[in-house]
Amino acid sequence: MSREPPPPPPGEEEAPGGGGGGRAGEGGCYLALCARPVHFEKANPVNCVFFDEANKQVFAVRSGGATGVVVKGLEDRNPISFRMEDKGEVKCIKFSLGNKILAVQRTSKSVDFLNFIPDSPQLEYTQECKTKNANILGFCWTSSTEIVFITDQGIEFYQVIPEKRSLKLLKNQSINVNWYMYCPESSVILLSTTVLGNVLQPFYFKSGTMSKLSKFEIELPAAPKSSKLSLSERDIAMATIYGQLYVLYLRHHSRTSNSTGAEVVLYHLPREGSCKKTHILKLNRTGKFALNVVDNLVVVHHQDTETSVIFDIKLKGEFDGSATIHQFVLPPRSIQPYQIPVAGPASVTSQAPVPCKLYSSSWIVFQPDIIISASEGYLWSLQVKLEPVVNLLLDKGKLMDFLLQRKECKMVILSVCSQMLSEPERGSLSVIATVFDKLNHEYKKYLEAEQSYTMVVEAGLSRSNPLLKRPVRTQAVIDQSDMYTHVLSVFTEKKEAPHKFTIAVLMEYIRSLNQFQIAVQHYLYELVIKTLVQHNLFYMLHQFLQYHVLSDSKPLACLLLSLESIYPPAHQLSLDMLKRLSTANDEIVEVLLSKHQVLAALRFIRGIGGHDSISARKFLDAAKQAEDDMLFYTIFRFFEQRNQRLRGNPSFTPGEHCEEHVTFFKQVFGEQALMKPTTF
Repeated sequence: MSREPPPPPPGEEEAPGGGGGGRAGEGGCYLALCARPVHFEKANPVNCVFFDEANKQVFAVRSGGATGVVVKGLEDRNPISFRMEDKGEVKCIKFSLGNKILAVQRTSKSVDFLNFIPDSPQLEYTQECKTKNANILGFCWTSSTEIVFITDQGIEFYQVIPEKRSLKLLKNQSINVNWYMYCPESSVILLSTTVLGNVLQPFYFKSGTMSKLSKFEIELPAAPKSSKLSLSERDIAMATIYGQLYVLYLRHHSRTSNSTGAEVVLYHLPREGSCKKTHILKLNRTGKFALNVVDNLVVVHHQDTETSVIFDIKLKGEFDGSATIHQFVLPPRSIQPYQIPVAGPASVTSQAPVPCKLYSSSWIVFQPDIIISASEGYLWSLQVKLEPVVNLLLDKGKLMDFLLQRKECKMVILSVCSQMLSEPERGSLSVIATVFDKLNHEYKKYLEAEQSYTMVVEAGLSRSNPLLKRPVRTQAVIDQSDMYTHVLSVFTEKKEAPHKFTIAVLMEYIRSLNQFQIAVQHYLYELVIKTLVQHNLFYMLHQFLQYHVLSDSKPLACLLLSLESIYPPAHQLSLDMLKRLSTANDEIVEVLLSKHQVLAALRFIRGIGGHDSISARKFLDAAKQAEDDMLFYTIFRFFEQRNQRLRGNPSFTPGEHCEEHVTFFKQVFGEQALMKPTTF
C-alpha cells in the first residue's frame, strides 16, 4: 500500500496487527466502522492497492494499469475506471484535487502525468527531479495544479500546466530527508532530517507559495546507542485537533524511569512561532499501537488486547510544568463488531454475513480517521458513538464537558438531561445546576458571537473585513426552546417527581439563564406558573411575582388573568404587571382577546371604566371563535344590557355590524332568549 511502513525488524513494534485472545469489554463499544465502506479488489500479486490521503481515494492497479485502474472514495460513490500503459511497477499514484490530473511514480527519478480533462489529449508527460543523484521518495498534490516532489535531498514545488503538458518549478529547498509525511487538511509536509531522524522540518503550502516553518526536535525515549535512524514514520502522525495542527509521537517507553507503558506526545505546530510539546497521553501499556483522530478525539488502537482508547485534550489534565498529562477518557473497548456482507448473486447471498477480523495484521491506518484492510478489500472511516459514553462516564459534569465538544451531540445531551431528572437516575440539584451552567455557558458564547457579528454588519464594517463570518451554530448550542420542548415540558407533564423537586429544577434552569445574563423566554415562566397552580401553591406564586423572580411580560400577564377564577388576586397581579410594562389599555384588551381571554378582557375594561365605548362586535367575534356557547351567551347578554342602559333598547344598531351574531344567537338559544326592551 502507498506509504505502507516496511516490516519491522525483530523485536520492534508496528502498526496494529492481528492478535488472538478474548476481546476486552465489547459492552458499550463507543467506536464503530462506518456502515457504508469502500469495497475494492483486495491486494494480490496482480493487483496493487494504493491510498491517496488528500482525496481519500483507494487505487486498485491491475498489471501496472494495463488491465485497468479503479479509483474509489468514501465521498464519491461513482468509481473512476481507466487503463494506462504498463511502463513498469507503480510506486505511487494520486489524482490532483478535483481529479483533473493523474500523477504516477514508477521510478525513483521521475513522475509521469496524464490529463483527465474533457477534450484534452490522453498523452503522458514526465517530470524528472531537478536535484542530481536524488531519489524521489514520493509526491503530494497541494492543489488542483500544484505538486511537491519529496526526494532524499530536499523538496521541489511545481506548478502543473496541463494544456502545455509541462511543469514549472516554483521553489525548491535542499535538505537531507529520511522520510516525509503530509497533512492535506493543513497543507503541511513534515520532513524527517538528521542522522537520528528526530529533527522534523515542516513546510506550509498555499496558492503557489511554500513557507518554511520552524523546525523542532522530537525527544527520544533515551539517548540512542548508535548513530542510526531512531525515529520511524510509523511512530509519527499529523492531525488537526480543535482547529490546531499537532504532530503526534508514539513513544514506546516513557522518558521517566518510574513510569511504565507507552505514551503519545503531542507537539503543537503553529503557522508562526516555535513548535512546543503541549500534551502527553498516557497509555499505561506497551505493545503495538496505531493512531486515528475522530471528532477531535485522539484514538489509540492496541493490537495485543484488540481494544482502543480515546483522549480529549480539551478535558482537564495534570500539568507537569511543560505539558498537560491526560489519562484516557473511557475504559478500553473494542471497536464494535462488524459483519462483512457476502458478495455474489442474490441466490447465494442468503448466507450469513462474515464477522470482520478486527485489529487484523492487514489493517493500515491513515489520518485522520481511515482504516484500510488490504487483504479483505475494505476502506472504512472510524466513527465515535456517543450513546454508550453516557453509561461509561458517570460524572455528569465531565460527561457534559465531553459531549459539548462532539459534532453530533444535541440529542444525546437532551436525553442525558431527561434521564438526570427521572428515576432511577435522578441527580441531585447541585449536579443538575452544574449541567445547566455548562449548557448555558455554551449558549451564551454563541449569543455573544451572534450579537457581535450583527453589530459589525449593522455598522457597515463587514465590507472592510472580508474574513468576517457569521458564527456557526453547532449542536452544542442548546437553547431555551430545546430545553423546554425536549426536557422540561415533558418532565413536568410526567408528574413523577415530587412537586417541590419539579419547581426547584425549573427555578434552577431560570437561575442559570439569569447568571449568564440570558433573557428568559416567557414560556419557561408559564411552565413554572402552571406547575405552581396545579399544586395549589398560590402563596409561592404570589411571592415569585412580588419579588420579581418571574420577569414581567405580556404573555405572562395574560396567563395570570386567566387564573382569576381559581385565584382571584391573579387579576390585580396581572394588571399591575401590564401597567409596569407601560401597556396601553386597548393593547391589553387586544392581547387578552388574542388569547381567548374574553371574560378577562371584559372585566379589565370594566375595571378601568371603558366598557361603554368598546366595540361589541370585536368581543362577540372573540367569543364565537372560542366555540363556547355559554361564553357567547354571557358576552351577548352583557352587550344587550349595555344597549338597554345607554339607549333604552337591547337591540344592536346597524352601525355595530352585529347581525351575524344576532342570527347565531337565535339559532343556538332561540328567538325567545333575546332580551325584550324594558319600558318604564
